[in-house]
Parts: sequence; C-alpha cells; structure tokens
Amino acid sequence: MPARRWLPGLPAGLLAGLLSLAALSPHSAVAEAPEDAGPLTVLSWGGAYERAQRRALFTPFTEATGIAVEAARYNGGLSDLRRAVADDAVPWDVLDMTHSEAMAACEEGLLEPLPADLAIPAPDGTPAAEDFLPAALGRCAISHSIFATVVAYRRDAFPGRRPTRIADLFDQQRFPGPRALQRTPAANLEWALLSYRVPREALYRLLSTRRGLDLAFARLRGLDEVHWWQAGETPVEWLAEGKVVMASGYNGRFFAAMVERDLPIEILWDGQLQEHETWAIPRGAPHPEAARDFIRFATSSERQAELARHIPYGPARRSAAMQVTTHRDSGLDMRLHIPTHPLNAQGAVTKDEAWYARTRERIEALFREALLEE
Repeated sequence: MPARRWLPGLPAGLLAGLLSLAALSPHSAVAEAPEDAGPLTVLSWGGAYERAQRRALFTPFTEATGIAVEAARYNGGLSDLRRAVADDAVPWDVLDMTHSEAMAACEEGLLEPLPADLAIPAPDGTPAAEDFLPAALGRCAISHSIFATVVAYRRDAFPGRRPTRIADLFDQQRFPGPRALQRTPAANLEWALLSYRVPREALYRLLSTRRGLDLAFARLRGLDEVHWWQAGETPVEWLAEGKVVMASGYNGRFFAAMVERDLPIEILWDGQLQEHETWAIPRGAPHPEAARDFIRFATSSERQAELARHIPYGPARRSAAMQVTTHRDSGLDMRLHIPTHPLNAQGAVTKDEAWYARTRERIEALFREALLEE
C-alpha cells in the first residue's frame, strides 16, 4: 500500500477543539476538511472488530471532520512495521496494537511519542490521567479497550457435559476432538500452567524459568490434534465448519458469531487472558497531525462506550464503562458480555504486558522450536 501525500487542512488547534466537541456531543457542528485532505489509513484487525470500529469510530470521525478513514488489516506482530520504518515507507497513519506490542515497538523507536495531554477529559471534567485505567496512558500508545483471549466450544460436541474450567481444554478424554490455538505463546503458555493448578500470581515467575516453559510446552504437545490459527476470524470459521470442537480466540469475535450468526458455541470465561488494546502512530506516518486528532476523538468517553455497544470489549476509561448499555442491534445487555464484568472476570488472568514486551523474541523462538517446527 503506497504512502499518500498529505496537504494541510484545518489548523491543529481548531480541529482539536472541534473534535473534542464532537466527541462529547454527536449533534455538534462538524468541520469540513479540504477535498484533498487524507484519507487516514488505520491498521487494524478486520472482521467483526473492524465492522464495529467503522460504525462507532471511523464513520463518526469522517462525519465530524470530512477526513475519510481507510482500514488495512493485519494479524499483529512488528515485522512489517520494522521494515516500513527502516525503508522510510510507512503506509499507515494509526496502528491498533496490543499493549505489549506497543511497548516493544516504542522501545525500538518504531512509534511516535504522543503528547501527554492528547486524551480529552471525561464528560464531568475529570482529567484523562484520573479517568483512564492504570497504565493506559503510555509514552507512545493510549489504551482504548480491554479485550480477552478466551476458549469457545461447540455446544453440540459435548451434549452430556460442558467445559467449565480452562483445564478442560487439555482434557481429551472427557472432551474429545480437535482444538484450534493461536500461533503465539500468549494465552497458550498461561493456560498450560493453569491446567497444572499453578496459581495465577505465580504464572510469570514460573514462565521465566526453563522448567516452567518446559512444563507448558509438554502440556501443549500432549494435545492430539491442534490446528494453529493467525487471523482472528479463523477460529470462528473452524468452529462453524466443525473442523474443531474447541478454539481459542477473541471474545468479541465469538460474541458476534453467536449473536449475528446464531452459531451453537459458548465462551469459557475461566482463564480468560485480558489485555489492553491501544492506538499508536508509527514513526514516519504520512498524516501524523490527523492521526493525533483521530486518537483524541476515538479515546473519548463517548466513543469508547459506543464501541462497546457494537462489540463487547471493556472501555479503558472509567467514565466510558459507566455508559455501556445494550448491543446496538440485538438489544442484549453488553455489560454481561465484556471481559471485565465481575461474573466473567472471576478466573481471569491479566496479561503481564511488560514481561511479554521484554521477552518477546526469546519466548517466540522457543515456542516455535518446541511446537511448530517439524
């Protein structure tokens, strides 16, 4: 995707002020950008998630500013970003990144530092630093949602009993059939150790040792038939086709499959791995000023709450979490489907994002060697 030429539009201060008003009131006056402004390219994750972002964020931003938003898709990772920055040919303006990858990318100098005052206050005037969850405001990224990697299963595969704990993922006698797991260490390593009854607070201490890694790899190697996925929509499709009976995946994708497609699947919340999802700007972005305006708009309380009405990811702002109500299309109470709801979070694991940012290359190499290479 070639980089696009940016011609100046509105003055930054005027556009920022108008965006703040638009974020607080959807009926505010909108500013029109020049015909030759943009478009803004956002690198995100596709599927049901992108559809939710388009309705809750991209289209309203365009309506408020006149700047079109185009979405590009990826499956995570830093390799493409490294190449683009090294070649001085970055084609994206805004990146939708997991917190651990944003931390690693920031340390490598792949992201633009963000202004400390970029996020606007809460509707009641509470400063952003007090309204956002801890660690949500980083040097190079701002958290917008809390998502979870979970296990889902086909209800018709286990008519006599249902999985109730994450250890059931590895219990092939009581719950036989192929599994689908993401082609990454995250979640898989934690779940493997949880199946040994390792306390959640001890997971990363044990994974920092070769003994802990070997225990996790052994548990994963013990699965008879594993299909490894990379794209977020893949585990949903494999469950729909009956190719697998249990699959890891993102809670929002599974929710969309259950609500929009009436697929016979259920989410196993025990062991859910929670992580922040963030907005960041790549170093050398074609339109950095417009990218900052988009992030300011998309991280407002109203926009975070609206996104949670389309896909059940928990807002990263306390004021936004208080505004979450029902699903825009089905009327379901979305508060019952977000990972941070007390009923869903009882057995949750908070991903140690700093640990992953620090150990990413080594752990991924060991994971590939132990499980993926013949």
